Amino acid sequence: MVKKREPFEFSGYQVAAGSQVSVKLAAAKLYTDTQLDLHVEVFHGTRPGPTLLVCAAIHGDELNGIEVCRLLLGKINAKTLSGTLLVVPIVNVFGFIQQSRYLPDRRDLNRCFPGSVKGALASRLAHLFASQLIAHATHIIDLHTGAIHRDNLPQIRCDTSDDTMLTMAHAFGSPVIMHSKARPESMRGYANALGIPCILYEAGEALRFSDLSIKSGLKGVTNVMRSLGMLKGRVRNKNNCVRALRSYWVRSEADGLVNMKLKLGQRVSKGYIIANIVSPHGGDAVAIRAPTDGIIIGISNIPVTNEGEGMFHIAQFEGDEIEIANEQLDEFLMEHS
Repeated sequence: MVKKREPFEFSGYQVAAGSQVSVKLAAAKLYTDTQLDLHVEVFHGTRPGPTLLVCAAIHGDELNGIEVCRLLLGKINAKTLSGTLLVVPIVNVFGFIQQSRYLPDRRDLNRCFPGSVKGALASRLAHLFASQLIAHATHIIDLHTGAIHRDNLPQIRCDTSDDTMLTMAHAFGSPVIMHSKARPESMRGYANALGIPCILYEAGEALRFSDLSIKSGLKGVTNVMRSLGMLKGRVRNKNNCVRALRSYWVRSEADGLVNMKLKLGQRVSKGYIIANIVSPHGGDAVAIRAPTDGIIIGISNIPVTNEGEGMFHIAQFEGDEIEIANEQLDEFLMEHS
């Protein structure tokens, strides 16, 4: 006789094998004495396996990941799941309500880990998340978007020198993998310091839904779950993800209106004009040229600029890998169109 799997103990709850439980963790209160909670969906599978934490909106205005989490909840059946899945669609509930990246104290929650039980609001929320969620996880997927008015090509950021994180990144299936050491005070940095592999998915723009970002994000999360043995079936990923050598921002060399020549996801060649900056009162244009070959993985969507502002985020690749990256990107965009 097969022994039934032990319940998953979480925040005072005992989640039986093969069941789903919605848990509300008391986060803090509004000025009106209204309680705000951190909502966690717990799926405890019938068979042993990893404990995967999937979270979104650690920056409250980053909405694509929330929709990825919502769709994910409808696809998971605890009775056929191996391991345990923790889903937190909205980490920064305060910022989400205010449509803001930050908390009411103007602090970036993703710069406050591991936090403190006696600290300010951001520190307390970070401590709650760290002690109640990260402490249970064996693997983490952190869902993000670009900042407001900045659009990101779907990409994975992680420490590619770590084999587990690199495997998760390849399974996810975004066309580009960025090598990125995490800040120690970020959620990812804190998790990595504990030996918990955490990959970060960047796609789209703050305060906007992107079908491409949501569709590829949902597929990516379920691919990682398959690679970890949590879901049945093979990883459904046609793309051979390519690691970028480095990335940099091309900054404005003048003030004025921006006439873009290239779009997000397009390849650039060294010296190619990627934008012209013109004065609203006429005169000669200032050409902005690509310093190197690469692919545009981030872009500013505001058609005005001041000198020094970031306009294009370009990823560089080693040798012929740019050809592979360009081909994979074309296939990725066709697949998700």
